[in-house]
Amino acid sequence: MPKLKTKSGVKKRFKITASGKVKHGVAGKRHRLISHNAKYIRQNRGMDVISDADAKVIKKWAPYGLN
Repeated sequence: MPKLKTKSGVKKRFKITASGKVKHGVAGKRHRLISHNAKYIRQNRGMDVISDADAKVIKKWAPYGLN
């Protein structure tokens, strides 16, 4: 069988934790931050874990995991 390719967008946007959950950066943190209050910016810092239903699709797009 041929090797399966990983979707290049998934490589850039997601990480898989040691327990197999999928992490992603929070949206809305690139520009126009002056219009957001400090609480919004602070709460959306770092990465967030994706729901199991969405993680199942993302793992199909990364058939051999992500490094």
